[in-house]
Amino acid sequence: MLAEAAGLARHWDDAKGAGQVVSDEALIAVLAALGYPAHDEAAAQASLEALAQAHRRPPAFLSVDVGAPLSLPSSLGEAGAAELDLEQGGTRSLPVVRGVLPGIAEPGYHRLRIGGHEVTLAVAPPRCLLPEDLPGAGERRLWGTAIQIPSLHERPSAYGDFTQLAEAVRLFAQSGADAVAISPVHSPVAGSNGSFSPYSPSSRLFLNPAFADLPGQNGKDSGELIDWPTSLADRQRALRQAFIDLGPDVHAAIDAWALEQGPALQRHALFDALALHLHEPDWRAWPLEYRNPQARGPAQFAAEHAEDIAFHLYTQWLADRSLAHVQEAAKAHGMTLGLIADLAVGIDPGGSDAWAMQDAMLTGLTVGAPPDPLGPQGQNWNLASFSPQGLRQTAFAPWIATLRAALRHAGGVRIDHAFGLARLWVVPEGASAGEGAYLSYPFADMLRILALESHRAGAVIVGEDLGTRPPGFAEPIAQKAILGMRVLWFERDESGFAPASAFPAQAVAMTGTHDTATIAGWWTGRDIDWNRRLGRGDDWHLEEKQRMADRAALWSTIDPAAGATPQPAQDDPAPVVVAALAHLGRTPSTLAIVPLEDLLALEEQPNLPGTIDEHPNWRRRLSAPLAELLAEPATARRIAALIEARSASGAWA
Repeated sequence: MLAEAAGLARHWDDAKGAGQVVSDEALIAVLAALGYPAHDEAAAQASLEALAQAHRRPPAFLSVDVGAPLSLPSSLGEAGAAELDLEQGGTRSLPVVRGVLPGIAEPGYHRLRIGGHEVTLAVAPPRCLLPEDLPGAGERRLWGTAIQIPSLHERPSAYGDFTQLAEAVRLFAQSGADAVAISPVHSPVAGSNGSFSPYSPSSRLFLNPAFADLPGQNGKDSGELIDWPTSLADRQRALRQAFIDLGPDVHAAIDAWALEQGPALQRHALFDALALHLHEPDWRAWPLEYRNPQARGPAQFAAEHAEDIAFHLYTQWLADRSLAHVQEAAKAHGMTLGLIADLAVGIDPGGSDAWAMQDAMLTGLTVGAPPDPLGPQGQNWNLASFSPQGLRQTAFAPWIATLRAALRHAGGVRIDHAFGLARLWVVPEGASAGEGAYLSYPFADMLRILALESHRAGAVIVGEDLGTRPPGFAEPIAQKAILGMRVLWFERDESGFAPASAFPAQAVAMTGTHDTATIAGWWTGRDIDWNRRLGRGDDWHLEEKQRMADRAALWSTIDPAAGATPQPAQDDPAPVVVAALAHLGRTPSTLAIVPLEDLLALEEQPNLPGTIDEHPNWRRRLSAPLAELLAEPATARRIAALIEARSASGAWA
């Protein structure tokens, strides 16, 4: 009873549909981390009463669809009327009949005053924007690519940055692309030069300064693989020197910009300055006087180290301007969406957001995934996330700010692990990944906020929905027009690979992701080679035998001659790549995204899940400038096949 009241599921179905039961010990540990002790009957009863009292308190936030009546919670009393302060201005009196508020036509975040209480009332459009709703979309089916920014090689440099991304966007716009999807560009933990994973950020509100434009700062060419420790240290020194060289007019412009951004930016700059000063990236290990951003210690540090904080404000200003230029270039060159940003599922629990928003975060719990065929022991991503209770108490302000940051310079956003909108697998600190439980989230509220922010930003929402879907997830997502991801490798049934016509219209069709094998790598068995090299799995002969059957199944589906063309040899992936791109292009999906690695027919994938440094994750660079690679006849043929198939697939359904 206590677990259910706290939003925890004792019973859940695994990836195979088999019922699973969370142990009492795991539930007790998770409940304790949530602030509801249950180590004995008395503690559990007290926690249950505390939850009941919390539910009886008036809410800080309510949401409803435009024009729909809203049944008010009894905690708001039985007033016969309410006052509504519209976000757009003006106040309106509304009748409350038998506890129901009449429909409101104006979308927005309004203030509702009723029974002596004030509540944020989010009135949302019925759905998010779709690509066909955007200016310039017309009636054609859209396509784009996914680019790993560090891999770009447009000029001699240690790694790709926003300057090189702008050039790549221009080149793809000239080829007719409508979108460029990128991995997260969130701010990393200050001073963490040893590794580079875009999915464990310090802050999702701010950007990675390492990608900022620095004219004249090309740096050493890193070659095939990026040396992140050296490269990031060099970039940090270059940023410091650029800051020293700034003139007074630029300083004044930065100060004005920073003031417009509000206190969250100041806190982030303060965090980074503290982390470097203390030589400790994890705020939980800081001296006690610095662990609360509202305490005297951080304020005194800020007063004494104004120049250090000003430097971090500068790097954010520079990164923001740089990314804005990329999206402006995309739109100026005719892209319908331009950039599709990526919103990581969580944050580093020792990082900036976790420090600044402690009241809204889970404490003592990290998020991951339960045991499944891909991870028999489960996965602990060692990431923190918002707590459901914290979101409600803060009227979802942190979630809204995070979405707005992701959409600030983008025409769309991919929600990493979108299942987290409904539930997250949470694991107590010190426990194994399998000793967690599913914690439910305010799904309907979060979807309405997504719809509101989609319209405000003029952007589409993509939900990464690969894996085991929570019960009741698919229909609300579809109703809100959140695009699912349909990846070539996973679109199968008992008959084999799905035909192009079976892909849904309201989806993003993809040949792969940064975590999957490329087309060429899959066909040649490069991913199996890596598993063998790293000792992953124990029956590679069986894996290779299964791949032989899968090659035949794939070719029978994508063969341009409908089964009349001989299957290419394992060491001849070129015709397979062309056929796969055309297959993807023929899908009725509203948007097709092909990773750059597949457009270039590369065998190596950017990231190999389950590895850290055993595989060169996030380190690979292109062999030449993109303009040269796109001009190669073979690449041109692949892109032409995709475009022709997209054109032939027809107009919007």
